[in-house]
Amino acid sequence: MKIIIEDIDAEEEEQIIIRCRSVDESVMQLINALKMKQEKLAVRNEDKIMQINPQEVYYFEAVDNKVFLYLNQNVYETKLKLYEIEKQFAGTDFFRVSKSVILNLAKVKSFSPSFNGRFEALMKNGERVIISRQYVPLLKAKLGI
Repeated sequence: MKIIIEDIDAEEEEQIIIRCRSVDESVMQLINALKMKQEKLAVRNEDKIMQINPQEVYYFEAVDNKVFLYLNQNVYETKLKLYEIEKQFAGTDFFRVSKSVILNLAKVKSFSPSFNGRFEALMKNGERVIISRQYVPLLKAKLGI
């Protein structure tokens, strides 16, 4: 693969051109990663609204009809529903691991088997997230194991 970077004038619009023989999964991952860099998530923190980079999110969790996103040490509420998040980040490192949780696989330190066919994800910040047994085969396929 050849990568070409050109300097442009300040008034010119930046652009990325991908030239490939076919659009396969690796090309789609690259496109989704580029899109994710540009997107921001609007979140609530008490009476303030903030914008968060999705790559900072460890996981999303639905609790009592509210969706929260967990960062390294902070928790924020978002107005998005889990199905909207799942659709918005399809093809990225975000992966649904239960009815109420979408996990950022890039923030997982390790996976280990748990009881009753479940798995447990140890996050890089030390938190543990349970992966429902119905999602374990999908996770293994995503990880290529």
